[in-house]
Amino acid sequence: MLRAVEAGMSEPVVIVGLGQMGGVFAHGLLRAGRVVHPVTRAMTMDAVARELSAPALVLIAVAEDALEGVLRSVPDAWRDRLALLQNELLPCDWERHGIADPTIAIVWFEKKTTTPIHVVVPTVVAGPRAGVVLEALRELEIPARAIEREALLFELARKNLYILTSNIAGLEVGGTVSALWSAHRALASDVASEVIALQSWRAGETLPSEALIAAMVEAFEGDPEHRCTGRSAPARLKRALAHAREAGIAVPNLERISSRHLRG
Repeated sequence: MLRAVEAGMSEPVVIVGLGQMGGVFAHGLLRAGRVVHPVTRAMTMDAVARELSAPALVLIAVAEDALEGVLRSVPDAWRDRLALLQNELLPCDWERHGIADPTIAIVWFEKKTTTPIHVVVPTVVAGPRAGVVLEALRELEIPARAIEREALLFELARKNLYILTSNIAGLEVGGTVSALWSAHRALASDVASEVIALQSWRAGETLPSEALIAAMVEAFEGDPEHRCTGRSAPARLKRALAHAREAGIAVPNLERISSRHLRG
C-alpha cells in the first residue's frame, strides 16, 4: 500500500510524534511534495519500518522526556536516517545509543495550539539529511540555514543555555527575556554560568562561556518580548539539578531557586 502511494512522488519521510513541532514539519514536507508517514502513540516504529525501510528521513519529533525511550527502540534500518529536534540536546544523548551522525535541527521558532509560528532567530540544521529539513522550512517561509558539523556543539549549547537560563531564572522573576537581561542581569549571569558548567560536563569538554553568553543575548534580542517561563520550566530545573548531582558540580543559584519554586 505504501509503495502505491509513493509512486511518482519524492522519497517519503517518517515523522515519529505529531505534536506541535511534528505537525509543523509534516505541513512543510507535504507542501514540498513529500509523502509523510506518521508514527503515533498507537503505532510502533517496527511495524512502519517493515513496510518503509528506506525513507528519505525519519524525524523524531517527540518531547524531550520521551526521546531516550524512542532512541533505544529505533529500528536498525532507520538508524542512519534520523533527524532530532529536541531542546536540551547534546551529542551524548544520541551517541550512547550508538547513533553516529544524525541530522540535527536546532529549532528557533515556537508553535502553540492557539498561536501561529513565531520565529526568534533563524533555525540551524546540520547533518547528512539537512536538505530535507531545510526543504520543509523553506515551504513554510521559516528562516533557516545549514551549518557544518564542527559548529554543531556550540549551536546546541547556545540553544540549551537560552532555554535553561530563561526558564530557570524566570521561575524567580518571571517576565520577558529582555527584562531578565536588563533588570536582573546578575541573576541571569549566575544561572547561565552554572548552566554552562553543566553543559560542559555533559559535552565532555570546556565550552566557551563568553561566546555562549553573547550568543544567548543575541537570541534574547531577536525576540525581546519572549516570556521566560512556561509549563516545562520546573522539569528543566529538576533535570539540571539531577545532572549537577551526578557530576558533583555545585550549583547554588539553581538550588536556591529550586528551594523557593519547586515542590517535593
